[in-house]
Amino acid sequence: MNHDPMTTDPTQDRPAAEPATQDDLMRAAAERIAALEAECLDLKDRWMRAEAETANVRARAKREVDETRQFAVQKFARDMVEALENIRRGLDSLPPPAEGEPEVVARMREGFAGVERNVLAVLERNGIRREDPAGALFDPNLHQAMAEQPTDEHPPGTVLQAWTPVWTLNGRLLRPAMVVIAKAPTPADGAAGARVDTVA
Repeated sequence: MNHDPMTTDPTQDRPAAEPATQDDLMRAAAERIAALEAECLDLKDRWMRAEAETANVRARAKREVDETRQFAVQKFARDMVEALENIRRGLDSLPPPAEGEPEVVARMREGFAGVERNVLAVLERNGIRREDPAGALFDPNLHQAMAEQPTDEHPPGTVLQAWTPVWTLNGRLLRPAMVVIAKAPTPADGAAGARVDTVA
């Protein structure tokens, strides 16, 4: 093959690559290892966050399902409570037991009382509880103040009388009690306990 003496070979002027030293190889390897470790830590962090989020979603879904199951009967429970309170009103409207009373009245009273006991037992088995707040301190989360009564026999804020009981469904308020609460008497009240002030 003929070579033009005026043409130069470009590879002849290129300096030969210097062979990599042991230090260069170690530095490159260390940098690669550091990069892989950083990537590994990042992936581990992402995985742990994803696992935590999945666990939170599972827990939230379970809680929502449990609450739905526990409180799905809330409207039915309110209706049953109202029916039971009507039974109690029927019982309270009967005259107290007395000697020589007509047998039909005694049987009616026993029948109402038996129905009330049975319905209350069924409600309690299903998480519906009744509580008489008389004597307890007024709790706005459970009680609705209907009136105040001046008295120095009880501390102010004490529930003196409950017109209706507190009803709860699995620990959640179903129906508040309507109550009369104690207040400190003033000279304008006259004799303590003589006047009941309704709460607006």
